[in-house]
Amino acid sequence: MPITDDAGIKALLEETRTIALVGASDRPSRPSWGVMKRLQDHGYRVIPVNPQITGEHVHGEFVFRDLDQLGDPIDIVDIFRNSAAAGDVVDDAIRIGAKAVWMQIGVVNEAAAARAEAAGLKVVMDRCPAIDIPRLGVARIG
Repeated sequence: MPITDDAGIKALLEETRTIALVGASDRPSRPSWGVMKRLQDHGYRVIPVNPQITGEHVHGEFVFRDLDQLGDPIDIVDIFRNSAAAGDVVDDAIRIGAKAVWMQIGVVNEAAAARAEAAGLKVVMDRCPAIDIPRLGVARIG
């Protein structure tokens, strides 16, 4: 069952160091651009993933084509894709050994969530970490 309680969400955000943001944008008008910046401002390392802008930089970070290119351990895969496309991203997150998947506001994929949980990943759906961090008073560890 996805994490829906404030305590569980706060704990996940406090133990997280590195976030892969799938669907990152280099356009300031896009929500993913602002969310990435807010997460960085809160001390997270955010690695942008978007095949359309691979090789560019967003907020100082190199943009990767897909999760398989990442060499660093990933705590959360933050999904800025539609609900149907989220399933493939979740499967990729499972394959690379991410600890959690976070589906943004409006993104709900119950089947993908079940696969992630069966593989031992934590799941959050239909929420935004950039909203939950200040709302919950998240204090990063370390």
